Amino acid sequence: MSSDPWGRVDEQGTVYVRTAEGERVVGSWQAGSPEEALAYFERKYQGLEAEIGLLEHRVRKTDLAAKEAQVALDHLKAQVAEAHAVGDLDALAKRLDTLSGEIESRQAERRQARAKAQEEARAAKEALVVEAEQLAESTQWREAGDRLRALVETWKGLPRLDRKSDDELWHRFSHARSVFSKHRKSHFAALDNEREHARVTKEKLVAEAEALSDSTDWGDTAARYRDLMAQWKAAGRAQRDAEEELWARFRGAQDVFFQARSSAFSERDAEQGENQKLKEALLLEAEAILPITDLKAAKAALRDVNERWEAIGHVPRAARGQLDGRLNTVERAVREAEEAEWQRTNPEAKARAAGMTGLLQQAVDRLQADLDKARAAGNASRAAKIESELAGRQALLDQAQKSLEEFGG
Repeated sequence: MSSDPWGRVDEQGTVYVRTAEGERVVGSWQAGSPEEALAYFERKYQGLEAEIGLLEHRVRKTDLAAKEAQVALDHLKAQVAEAHAVGDLDALAKRLDTLSGEIESRQAERRQARAKAQEEARAAKEALVVEAEQLAESTQWREAGDRLRALVETWKGLPRLDRKSDDELWHRFSHARSVFSKHRKSHFAALDNEREHARVTKEKLVAEAEALSDSTDWGDTAARYRDLMAQWKAAGRAQRDAEEELWARFRGAQDVFFQARSSAFSERDAEQGENQKLKEALLLEAEAILPITDLKAAKAALRDVNERWEAIGHVPRAARGQLDGRLNTVERAVREAEEAEWQRTNPEAKARAAGMTGLLQQAVDRLQADLDKARAAGNASRAAKIESELAGRQALLDQAQKSLEEFGG
């Protein structure tokens, strides 16, 4: 008989393995020596040990799926339990038990990780839904549309939840996108209507602008073009192609009119420049009337100047005020001289001035007499009062006498 610490071979060639529960038969050997039999069954043990070591490595060092690891573990446990091998089978069973605990722990960790990932995915999708629902009411069509498309791509990259939760969130997300799309479609449909209305309105404005382009009624037509421009701005924009084509026609019609007006105004300005020179020369004649020594001759000369002044015509606007001002100065001097002459020779005015002077002289004489009496009586208070009144009447008398002298009186 032959044996080692973990097994033996009896005289009949039966091979036994020793375990904590006692010996059990693992095979028989008839082809050689007992040592060879033990060596053969020890190699089987070593094969089992190698398989267990490989599974330990895969569980501990790789991302082997827990389900696959458990299947391999159960297979090895069955092999160890029924192993036809000689060796420390109890030690192998303990290693498998340890490995079983590690697999269970990894399964628990992965369940926790999956649960955490699901919660994170749920939170992420709920956040996407909330943002999409907020964007559904936005009128920033380009920015909101771009953002919703980005949210869809983000959604695609997130893990699926349980079917019910995923479907509910997707329904809200999809509904928000549909609401936004409906609002945007409605907005642009209304915008298209507005642009078509603007196109029709601007067609009419262009037609009128083109009809006015050959007008020579410079003032009224220019004012009408300003009105048309205000209506153009108020009409809104048509579609881009139509807007550009209509604007080119509208601007072209304006250009034709205003270029013609500019040419006409250039001719007018040249003519008015010549008129200015003529009026400046005429002003020298008018200003030579001053100072007035002969009113009759001055009035005749001014009439002649005025007749020729009107015949000359318009001058540039910028020079008009200065030229008219110089002529008005001469006209005013002639009027004042005429007024003074009339006042000097008006008998009614002279009589009124003489009468007023007489009345004022009587009042002054009376007050002077009263003043003398008050002083003689020693009445200082009454004297002071009369002196004040006398001074006022004397000033009026002096003025009246001066006016009377102007009448030659």
